[in-house]
Amino acid sequence: MDLDVVNMFVIAGGTLAIPILAFVASFLLWPAVLIKVYYWYWRRRLGMQLDYAEYEGYRFCYTHRGKPGSRPSILMLHGFSAHKDMWMGMVKFLPTNMHLVCVDMPGHEGTTRTNAADYSIEGQVKRIHQFVKSIHLNKKPFHLMGTSMGGNVAGVYAARYPSDLCSVTLICPAGLKDTEESTFVKRLRDLEKTNDIQKIPLIPSNPEEMEEMLKLCSFVRFKIPQQILQGLVSVRIPHNDFYREVFMELVKEDSRHSLHDNMHLISTPLQVIWGKQDQVLDVSGAAALAKALPGCQVDLLDNCGHTVVMERPRKAANLVVDFINRHQNSGSSSNKKLS
Repeated sequence: MDLDVVNMFVIAGGTLAIPILAFVASFLLWPAVLIKVYYWYWRRRLGMQLDYAEYEGYRFCYTHRGKPGSRPSILMLHGFSAHKDMWMGMVKFLPTNMHLVCVDMPGHEGTTRTNAADYSIEGQVKRIHQFVKSIHLNKKPFHLMGTSMGGNVAGVYAARYPSDLCSVTLICPAGLKDTEESTFVKRLRDLEKTNDIQKIPLIPSNPEEMEEMLKLCSFVRFKIPQQILQGLVSVRIPHNDFYREVFMELVKEDSRHSLHDNMHLISTPLQVIWGKQDQVLDVSGAAALAKALPGCQVDLLDNCGHTVVMERPRKAANLVVDFINRHQNSGSSSNKKLS
C-alpha cells in the first residue's frame, strides 16, 4: 500500500477518534448536559417546540407540534420519574398534521416542584386540568393519553372532566386492584417488611440498580456498557429524594387504587394498550378495565413489557391513530344522521 494512503488512513482515524473520545469523556463527566443535547436534537428533528405555561404562579413545561385543527389534539402524560421527551419515539410515528402536546407532570423536569399534595393522583389531575385551561386546549374536545402513573391520572381526569375529552388511551395504567401481582409489586411487598424506601426498584442509585430497573421495565434486553449506565443513573440521583416523595404519595390509600375507584365514571371512548410481558403492572389490569367498561377497546402487545412507548412506538402510534379516527368518523356519521 502507498505510504501516502497509509498516512491518510492514520489521519482519518485520528480525526474520528478525537470526537469519539471527547464524547465518551464528556458523558462520564457531564452526562446531564449530553442527555439534554440528545433530547434537544430529537425535538428539533421531530419539529417539537419547547414552551412554558403559567397558571396562578405555577409553571408547566411542555413541548408541542402543530396547531389545533379538524382532527383532535393529543395530550400525552408520562409515567413516574420520566418526562415529556419520553414520548418522542412515538411522536416520530404520529401524523405531522396532528396537534401534539407533551407536558412534564407535576414536579417532574421543568414543571414546578411544590409539595406532596400535588403529587397524589387527585393533585396531579387538578394540575393537569389547570394546564389544559392555561393553553386553552379544551376549546374543543381532545384525546388524552397516559402511561403508567400518567395512565392513572388520565383515567381519573376522564372521570372528572368528561366534557374536555373526545377519547382516552391508557397505556399500562397504574391505579387498579384485584389484578395478578407483578414482579414489581411482589418486590414492594418484601420492602414493606423492612420499610426500606432507599431500595425502591424504580429509583436506582447505582449502575447495577439502573440495569435491574431497565430489565424490570422492558421485555427487550439490551447490553448496556457500564459507563452508559453510570451516566444514566448520575442524571437521576439528584432527583431521587423527590422521586421517593412522589412514590410514597402514589402508594397511599387515596392514590393507590384511584383509577379502579373512578373507572365506572368514565363515559368517554376508551382504549387500553398493554404489554403482555409487563413486569411492573400486570397485564391482567386490561381485563379488569374491560370488565368494568365493556365498550372499551383492548390492545395487548406480544413481546412487550411496561415501556410500550419505547419498546413498540410504531405499533402504539398506529393503534392510537386508528382508534381516534374510528371514533371521529363514527361521531361524524352520527351527526349527519341527526341532521
